[in-house]
Amino acid sequence: MILIGEAVIEDDVVRSEFCCDLEVCKGACCCIEGGRGAPLEDYEILEAEKAFPAAREYLPVYHLERIKHTGLWQGSPGDYVTPCLGDRECVFVYYDNGIARCSFERAHLEGLTNWRKPQSCHLFPIRIRGWGKEHIRYEQIHECEGGRRRGAREQVLLADFLKESLIRTYGVDWYRQLVSRSSGEEQGDA
Repeated sequence: MILIGEAVIEDDVVRSEFCCDLEVCKGACCCIEGGRGAPLEDYEILEAEKAFPAAREYLPVYHLERIKHTGLWQGSPGDYVTPCLGDRECVFVYYDNGIARCSFERAHLEGLTNWRKPQSCHLFPIRIRGWGKEHIRYEQIHECEGGRRRGAREQVLLADFLKESLIRTYGVDWYRQLVSRSSGEEQGDA
């Protein structure tokens, strides 16, 4: 385990190889069975509301109908999630050549919004839970086998693959500490 500030990071977050392979998984992380969508931080409710008018342009009609029925999120403060269709795909998914993609992210990448997508999505397959301190772990699901193979083949570490999202979440200094700790340059508490 690595401790940086108030975050406890499992070793496999910095030692595992991973690089998404959308040609293999087809965006499966946007369509995981279970009925609960992507976790949303409370502040992201407002971000989703602001970004939705641009993101809606990419969504299929049946997704828009579901959003009209459920709203942009479900849950309560501290436990918000995106709605799902059929206990599986996120309502904000659109398909591009058979690959599930995020409409929020597309709107962002096209310069239409400032918000990219939920942090939990941007960080996946890293998951964060709070138990007094934040506990950061690597969730290895079978749908991501292609990403593990590609990461090994291209020798890409998970923390390097998720550099942008980790910096978005924790900042540049935190990320630098993570990288230096994982390479053994530094030991002990932050």
